[in-house]
Order: sequence, then structure tokens, then C-alpha cells
Amino acid sequence: RRPPAVICYICGREYGTKSISIHEPQCLRKWHQENDLLPKHLRRSEPKKPEVSPIQAKGFYDLDSLNEAAWISAQKQLVPCDICGRTFLPDRLIVHQQSCKPK
Repeated sequence: RRPPAVICYICGREYGTKSISIHEPQCLRKWHQENDLLPKHLRRSEPKKPEVSPIQAKGFYDLDSLNEAAWISAQKQLVPCDICGRTFLPDRLIVHQQSCKPK
């Protein structure tokens, strides 16, 4: 059985329950640096951490609900290509559009 993993709401990658609290501030800092380098029309508003309330009296979180909300948040940051419609992170969209050809 795999150890429990938590999905980062910024980048969509999985991290262990102990390391997610270390990763998220670093990931958000990196997101701001990359976002500031983008052309103005591709800049996005800062991703907000999804709120999932505890489901048990003991204060535990439903990990599946938390991961689902984080995954949706990460997917909302993707931008569609005007030519082919595929979605990319804004910094990758610029690279993709250099080689994307209309069908």
C-alpha cells in the first residue's frame, strides 16, 4: 500500500503529508516568479488554497476530498492554445505556440 499523498493546489503534483507544508510556500514563491515574467495577457491571479472542512469530530480531513479540490485548482490554471485547443501552463503555452500549426 502506498503512503498517503497530498496534491499541491498550485502545481498538481503529489507530496507526502509531512512535506506538503514545506512544498506549498516554495511552490507559491516559484509561481509568483514565473507569473511575473509572463506577458501581461497571460498573467493569472494567485491560486487560492481550496478549503475542505474536517469531516470527523477528531479533526481529520477527508484526504480524497482535499486532493480532488487541489487537483481542480491546479487544472484551472491551465490556458488553452488558440490554435489547437490543448491546455498548458502559461509559460509552456508560449513555447508550444512557436511550433503549433493549424490543422
